[in-house]
Amino acid sequence: MSAHRNRPQDLVVLVPEERGRAALSAVTGLRPLLYDVGAPLPPGAAEARAMVVPSRPVDRVLALIGELPELRLVQTLSAGTDQWQGRLPAHVALSSARGAHGAAVAEWAVAALLSLYRDLPGFAADQAAARWRPRMAESLAGKRVLVLGAGDLGTQLRVRLEPFGARVTMVARRARDGVRALDDLPGLLPAHDVVALMLPHTPATHHLADKRFLGRMRDGAVLVNAARGPVVDTDALLGETRSGRLRAVLDVTDPEPLPGDHPLWHTPGVIITPHVAGTVPQADERSWQVAADQLAQFARGEQPANLVG
Repeated sequence: MSAHRNRPQDLVVLVPEERGRAALSAVTGLRPLLYDVGAPLPPGAAEARAMVVPSRPVDRVLALIGELPELRLVQTLSAGTDQWQGRLPAHVALSSARGAHGAAVAEWAVAALLSLYRDLPGFAADQAAARWRPRMAESLAGKRVLVLGAGDLGTQLRVRLEPFGARVTMVARRARDGVRALDDLPGLLPAHDVVALMLPHTPATHHLADKRFLGRMRDGAVLVNAARGPVVDTDALLGETRSGRLRAVLDVTDPEPLPGDHPLWHTPGVIITPHVAGTVPQADERSWQVAADQLAQFARGEQPANLVG
């Protein structure tokens, strides 16, 4: 994509940060216009047909969207779009940054599973106490992993797990070649050592991992949540982990941030990270590249590949 001079037919795109303006300035057909979420819209904003939105503050951004008569597309910088779905005007489409963060999130999931199985938290505690305590740990090799979500996140996880010798079963809303359907979960859950949640939070997936779901998981199994906190019923998970029957690795929680006095912090067999699975140095660059690709498609009169809904 080459740099160009602004032309009358160029698509005006509102961007929330300078690096976004720099990234989109090189894209033929786009005219990025910088805006500040906390300030009035800049001159020329009324012409904007697309807008790149930050993850927060949602209510303030929605108020700005209401002031844009020509707006037709909202582009996120994250794969998750649950905070925007159902809240945009009917004539405004929504596109995600699917594909930007899958590799990093998958790395986090593999790292967390290896940490749990090899008991690295326990050995770290021993090191802090200057205590030499050899013992046997588990292996990821041979584990049966059920991945819920067969999009970018789930696919990236599968290709990273299989070299470790894990056996992966993919699940999506509907069955297709190599992918089982969500309706098959009752029979699949008891047969797997790990259940990894890599699917979006929607009304259909809210509290998907509830008491009945968790109860079907085999003794000693691990729940991985790299989706959104509310996909899991926290009280149900707390009951299963406190008893020692299940373990969990969580990058997202409900509530989030997790309060300091919440019992999940101190539940044995639970590893928690503060929603950082996708937070790597390359994250912003990848997000803006995906956003640029989606907006370029829109500017050409095409439907963005990452259109939601």
